[in-house]
Amino acid sequence: MKWNTKISKVTEKGAVVRGYAVSSLIGKITFTDMICLLLKGELPKKGERELLDAIFVSSAEHGIQVPSITAARIVQSAGNPINTAVAAGVLSIGDHHGGAGEQAARLFQENAGKSAAELVKQMVSRKERLPGFGHKHYEQDPRVAPLFTLAEKHKLAGKHIKFAKAVDKELCAQTKKTLHLNIDGAIAAIISDLGFPWQAGRAFFIIPRTAGIAAHVIEERMSGEVYRREDDSNVSYSGPAEKKL
Repeated sequence: MKWNTKISKVTEKGAVVRGYAVSSLIGKITFTDMICLLLKGELPKKGERELLDAIFVSSAEHGIQVPSITAARIVQSAGNPINTAVAAGVLSIGDHHGGAGEQAARLFQENAGKSAAELVKQMVSRKERLPGFGHKHYEQDPRVAPLFTLAEKHKLAGKHIKFAKAVDKELCAQTKKTLHLNIDGAIAAIISDLGFPWQAGRAFFIIPRTAGIAAHVIEERMSGEVYRREDDSNVSYSGPAEKKL
C-alpha cells in the first residue's frame, strides 16, 4: 500500500507539517494557526487568526439538547472510556446537525457572483431547503453579527459574505418567512472568503465542537449517573396489536 500526502512527513529528525518543522513551530504559533496550516496549507494572514478563533468560539458549545452532546453523554453513562464517548458525539454530526456549514459553503462557492434572487427562486420552486438559513430557536442567530463585524474589521469580508447576505434578503422576501443566516451559513461564507475549500466545511464544526463534547463527557463521568435510559412515558408503540401463534 502506497500513500501520497502533502500534509506531513516524519524522519529521524522529527515531524514536518506543510514544510515547517513542528519543533520550530512550538511556542511560536497558536493552535488556531496550526489548524489553518493543516487544513489550508498555509499559516493565517493578518486578521485571519482572530476570525478563525472567533469561529471556533462560536461553535464549541450550544446546549445539552443537541445530538452530538446527548449521544456522547448516553454512551459515557453506559460505562465506556472517554474516547469512545467523545467519538460517539462526533459520529452523530451529520447533514442535519453540523453539516449545513459544508453544504452552505458549497452553495456559496459555486454560486457567488450569480443572481441571489434567481438562486432562491429556483430552490424555493423546487422546495429545496437552503442550507445555512433559519434556526430552531432564533429569528436572528446572535452569533452571526459579531462574526461578520470581525470579518469587516479585518477587511476579510468578500464576495461570499456579500452573496450570503443577498441570499438572506431574498429568501425572507420570497418566502415571506423569517429565514435569516444562521451560524452555519455565516461560517460557510467566512471560510469561503478565507479561501478554504467547501470540502473542509464540516471540520469547522467538528474541531470546536469536540471540545464541547469532551466537557460534557467529563461532566457525565463525574456526575455519578449510570446507564441513562429514556423514560417509558416518552416512548409510544404504534405497531400491530399483540399476536398469538
